Amino acid sequence: MRLHASVRRPGDRARPYRGSVACDDPFASVEIAHARRGLVALGGTLDAPTLASAYRAGCFPWPSTGEDAKKLERSARRLVRRGDVPLLPGNDGLVPWCSPEPRAVLLPDGVVVRRSLRARLRSCGWTATVDTAFDHVVAGCADRAEGTWITPRMQQAYGELHRAGGAHSVEVWAGQALVGGLYGVLVGQVFCGESMFHRVRDASKVALVELGARLLAGGGRLIDVQEETSHLASMGQVLMHRVDYLSVLATLRDRPATLQTQRLPVARLAPLRV
Repeated sequence: MRLHASVRRPGDRARPYRGSVACDDPFASVEIAHARRGLVALGGTLDAPTLASAYRAGCFPWPSTGEDAKKLERSARRLVRRGDVPLLPGNDGLVPWCSPEPRAVLLPDGVVVRRSLRARLRSCGWTATVDTAFDHVVAGCADRAEGTWITPRMQQAYGELHRAGGAHSVEVWAGQALVGGLYGVLVGQVFCGESMFHRVRDASKVALVELGARLLAGGGRLIDVQEETSHLASMGQVLMHRVDYLSVLATLRDRPATLQTQRLPVARLAPLRV
């Protein structure tokens, strides 16, 4: 698919979140720091205010799809009946809200760029933008042969949060073709990554390096990547106890950070060493 980037003025920055958090914050009374499992709540509504409240509290939605969905929903109902997991009021069924232990994070100035990726950055001729093609990035992340948790309802909710200024995307372009990207939620100085994709090798890694550079320039302090993976371990992933992550989040979530949106060459991320 070929996409055309919208025109932005140099120096434009991603808008901060201007919407509200959920009325009577459903996560205010949910025990997250010392929860017995990664699943901390069920239920709620997938909309911008609820998502904003969830990320400020340190959790995120993770719906189940495919052949295991019904089995997992039966297990979820048993947890609710036993009182092991709180049921939130809402309109979207048994949405699982998760906060992993441990929590995987990256430091914006600690993203590891190995030699092969550095060479790719210098030679590919790609450019990168922020918030130019949010819906296309989410759709790219959802397009997985093995199935996805990014349901149409999830795409709608994150699109709503994006339009309110809370969710953001990084796009990687080869000319006018979108070859990779990522999206997530900016909570103060913490960027909570949701998913990434690539259509050309290394494009998702380039998106992550781009995110780190723009966060660093705009005052961001932490990238939440949720769960440990070997892919992210090679790029500098650090594991934190959930209680420590929540403490850092509480400190940083009301501090300002910005993301510059203009199109920039990714080659600048791998300057030649003298």
